Amino acid sequence: MPISHAIVLGLVQGLTEFLPISSSGHLLLVPWLFGWDDFDDAGTEKAFDVALHIGTLVAAVVYFRHDLVRYIRAGLAALHPA
Repeated sequence: MPISHAIVLGLVQGLTEFLPISSSGHLLLVPWLFGWDDFDDAGTEKAFDVALHIGTLVAAVVYFRHDLVRYIRAGLAALHPA
């Protein structure tokens, strides 16, 4: 897969993940629209899609890390009232 295809698919994933539309669907539509046939089999394509989703998850966790720490602390405090 050319790096340009990976960048385009990564951008599509990142931009559509938090919209009320299917980011997974867009990962199928973009290669179809441009006529890209970069994967030898469906398993490799799915693995790449999963990697994109994991990248989005990591980016969201890093971006919201301070909020997540605050929520986790509040949740643990609620479990163990003083």
